[in-house]
Amino acid sequence: MSESASVDPAEVAKFSALAAEWWDPAGKFAPLHKFNPVRLGFIRAEVAAHLGRDARSLRPFERLSLLDIGCGGGLLSEPMARLGFAVTGADASEKNIGTAKTHAAQSGLAIDYRATSAESLVAEGLSFDVVLNMEVVEHVADVAAYLAACTALVKPGGLTFVATLNKTLKSLALAKIGAEYVLNWLPHGTHDWNRFIPPAELKRSLEETGLTVLKTQGVSFDPLSWDWKLSSDVDVNYMLVAKR
Repeated sequence: MSESASVDPAEVAKFSALAAEWWDPAGKFAPLHKFNPVRLGFIRAEVAAHLGRDARSLRPFERLSLLDIGCGGGLLSEPMARLGFAVTGADASEKNIGTAKTHAAQSGLAIDYRATSAESLVAEGLSFDVVLNMEVVEHVADVAAYLAACTALVKPGGLTFVATLNKTLKSLALAKIGAEYVLNWLPHGTHDWNRFIPPAELKRSLEETGLTVLKTQGVSFDPLSWDWKLSSDVDVNYMLVAKR
């Protein structure tokens, strides 16, 4: 894979070491498996609303293209392909892409997986109707360069989704200390709280690349139902939807 300003080799190595775990719902990525349904529902509803599709149909996004940047093992790429998108999954880790390719083949899904960077995709002249940028910005080396490249990959009129963690004491307590060291939901060292990004800062960065932010959506963990849900609380996890 070619070098790029946004790729942090240490972060790539960290997730490469866990590549075999992606599709184990009881493994290291169990929290993402639990988190996935709320992300999928939100993406489906927002894309349908803004791009004029019927979210109730089985494959509402036929003839639309989607990039899942930082796709990992393909936990979002596969359901997006089932919804009708022509999916490209990109990740800086060769091992992650190997896992994603193997699982997609076993699932009978045609997904274009690539071990590459956002900057390299821009250099190819590619663009997509929807770009998913989920839980990635807190792991890149140069956030501004990365977001600029990702924006260039969105077609005019297209949408991008960015999910990340807010930089608050609450996120330090829950998403870092609690998730990694108390509940052991995530491997120790998965996140660096210093890289977390407040919504206002992320919104400003996206607007500087030429995007219009349409919505900021909080996501909260409900200990009573032991599940994730959409929420007005953006203190820990949140998603932004923006249009080019």
